[in-house]
Amino acid sequence: MNDNAQPTRRRGRPPRTESADTRDRILSAAREEFSERGYEKTSVRGIAKAAGVDSALVHHYFGTKEQVFEAAIAVAFAPALNAPEALAAGPVEAVGERLTRFVFGVWENPTTRSPVLAIVRSAVNNETAAAVFRRLIASQLLRRVAAQVDLPDAELRAELAAAQLVGTAMMRYVVKLEPLASADLEQIIARVAPVVQHHLTSA
Repeated sequence: MNDNAQPTRRRGRPPRTESADTRDRILSAAREEFSERGYEKTSVRGIAKAAGVDSALVHHYFGTKEQVFEAAIAVAFAPALNAPEALAAGPVEAVGERLTRFVFGVWENPTTRSPVLAIVRSAVNNETAAAVFRRLIASQLLRRVAAQVDLPDAELRAELAAAQLVGTAMMRYVVKLEPLASADLEQIIARVAPVVQHHLTSA
């Protein structure tokens, strides 16, 4: 036996820590690509190149471009998934303000705003991306919010509240309609929160 022989690496899946690092690198690259290029112009090959891996590895970990997009936005959207906890953290009479303040807090934070903007822009411009966004919103957010609303038609109430918040956010952060885009955040919360409250708790 040759004592100087170098050990050969066993074939098969990479070590768990290496797999986690690779997945994170792919997801990070995917968020950047979707943000800069939009859903339609982003490709699995482009994501792989940005992540420094082979395209086959992207397919191995995530599957199709749609599945990569869903995984990427799920990570980016994670802060917004704490909204149901915000609803439960206080009296029902102030639930509208808590939810409104929470949602706009996500948009006002530069760290969370950028990936959320990428998600919204992709969803607006592409039906496949929109379907993924709807699925994520419905399963991960709206149903959980509705579970906190102890009234009939809770899901409809949650959707109407979300429509009010998302619509206002779109006008302020995406369309940048003035004077809304430059308005003081507390002024916006003061006007929007009662409407959200009405959707969630009115008889």
